[in-house]
Amino acid sequence: MNKRIFSTVGAIISWFAVIAQLHLMIENRLADIGETLIRFFSFFTILSNLLVAIYYTSKLFNNSNIIKMFFQRSGVLTAIAVYITIVGLIYQVLLRHVWEPTGLQMLVDELLHSFIPFEFIIYWLLYEDKKSLKWKYIGKWLLFPLLYAICILVRGSFSDFYPYPFIDVSKLGYDKALINTLGLFFVFFVFSALYIGIAKLLVKKEVNI
Repeated sequence: MNKRIFSTVGAIISWFAVIAQLHLMIENRLADIGETLIRFFSFFTILSNLLVAIYYTSKLFNNSNIIKMFFQRSGVLTAIAVYITIVGLIYQVLLRHVWEPTGLQMLVDELLHSFIPFEFIIYWLLYEDKKSLKWKYIGKWLLFPLLYAICILVRGSFSDFYPYPFIDVSKLGYDKALINTLGLFFVFFVFSALYIGIAKLLVKKEVNI
């Protein structure tokens, strides 16, 4: 598929899923609109899918700007691929059984956690400049999930809202929640290394052909 067409389709689907999820959350909110918006952006799923949507969108404009320049930097595509891959993985393994959405919510759920992650992995395989990836990038990529975890745990300590059950301090206690957080952080490290390892193998394979 043509890269621009792929980016266009990806942008449309990603923005639709994120905006539709926002609409559904506001429509079914359990708190005031301000708190609901904060909670919406407290989900790693939303933040990762937003990154995907913005990344795709940045590829559709020819003019140079700060956003486009940022997303063109070496390693950024792979970092987003790591984040959205883990979004999909965690949902399939830990969260799919927690609830059974129907209607529009089911569609949005599948887009955010299944279709978009799979689509972005394909995009990464096709278009990432794999020769530019370096092992040292892993440290930078881990900053986002680290800052996310800190913000969620700090805010949860006074709001009592935790977006995911495996980091819900109010139910698990700090010891268990921190252990789970460290476990997830390790998963981010493993997948970061996995992506770079796959990239290097693909580059080596191309050279040997």
